[in-house]
Amino acid sequence: MSTSHLPATTDSIAQALEAKNPSEAISIYYLILENQSASPESLRIKEQAITNLSDLLRQENRGEDLRSLLTQLRPFFALIPKAKTAKIVRGIIDTVAKIPGTSDLQISLCKEMVQWTRAEKRTFLRQRVEARLAALLMENKEYSEALNLLSGLIKEVRRLDDKLLLVDIDLLESKLHFSLRNLPKAKAALTAARTAANAIYVPPAQQGTIDLQSGILHAEEKDYKTAYSYFFEAFEAFNALEDPRAVFSLKYMLLCKIMVSQADDVAGIISSKAGLQYVGPELDAMKAVADAHAKRSLKLFETALRDFKAQLEEDPIVHRHLSSLYDTLLEQNLCRLIEPFSRVEIAHIADLIELPIDHVEKKLSQMILDKKFAGTLDQGAGCLVIFEDPKTDAIYPATLETISNIGKVVDSLYVRSAKIMA
Repeated sequence: MSTSHLPATTDSIAQALEAKNPSEAISIYYLILENQSASPESLRIKEQAITNLSDLLRQENRGEDLRSLLTQLRPFFALIPKAKTAKIVRGIIDTVAKIPGTSDLQISLCKEMVQWTRAEKRTFLRQRVEARLAALLMENKEYSEALNLLSGLIKEVRRLDDKLLLVDIDLLESKLHFSLRNLPKAKAALTAARTAANAIYVPPAQQGTIDLQSGILHAEEKDYKTAYSYFFEAFEAFNALEDPRAVFSLKYMLLCKIMVSQADDVAGIISSKAGLQYVGPELDAMKAVADAHAKRSLKLFETALRDFKAQLEEDPIVHRHLSSLYDTLLEQNLCRLIEPFSRVEIAHIADLIELPIDHVEKKLSQMILDKKFAGTLDQGAGCLVIFEDPKTDAIYPATLETISNIGKVVDSLYVRSAKIMA
């Protein structure tokens, strides 16, 4: 690059905007940044040049150049307020994140910035970059390193009582523990995030994230009705902000409806005014699962899993509930098949449901033990014997109630006689 520079003026910015191609514009912006002028107007123009240059480099997918830009700007950061430095650094890191396939670059960039901020004693910026680094490490499945980073950061931020950052970190810790299948710690971290959030104003996007995480944890505990409420709150927040996470909140709402055997409501939610905005593969996947659930069809369920693998099996939240949903469907399918019979061969049921005999026999024995239906397995004959549902005789509860009432009368008489004797 040429050692000459352009004056940091609006004319230079205009020249870059009028450039014939992105490469020429990028060169002009670099020349503006090489200007050594430190006047307030020059600094303002340079800030604008940095923003425009970052956008152009992102469009050209030049992640490494963005990383070099951050290093090149360090002398410039000494001339501007720390708050503006933090804004520019975080802005460039966010810009790199928009370039696909740069997770490793983002991690190394954040580590570099953490070292620089530590050397420059920029605590405010360092804490935010460390929080971002922990999130990236979690996405990269480097859980132990992320947890070590967060544990030290939480203590430091609690000492400084930075509530807004504390909400971010507690929420991140909750997600991290959830990924490690440590539900008690995930709930404790989420409670801490809610406590910190109650003390300050939390932006709607952040509140939506808290509600989304609450829904995920309640769904994990099989409390699908409460989870649905939280997902709905998250959906409303994200929908108002046009956040892409709205479609996932809606998807999890539909999952909750299916899990509580209200699959008929799914079509209504999708065809509602809010749902129609997000029609696509995510909702089509849930509709296919809902149809399979409504028809109690294991075959349709397996077809949905195969056709929408990316939306169902590769979504970690939905995938957690698929096995229990499969068991529910298998139970409903078996119940539907054995309904007309009082005695039926297990091999015949296995043929109808198109599953191995051992698998069907094991599931039927489990359903009998769980009292899903009354029956027994005649393994000698290889048959399932289904009993009629035993009707409860009303005389036994009535007798127990009578005995209980007599007991109360006797106690009352004893208390009265004791008073008379006294």
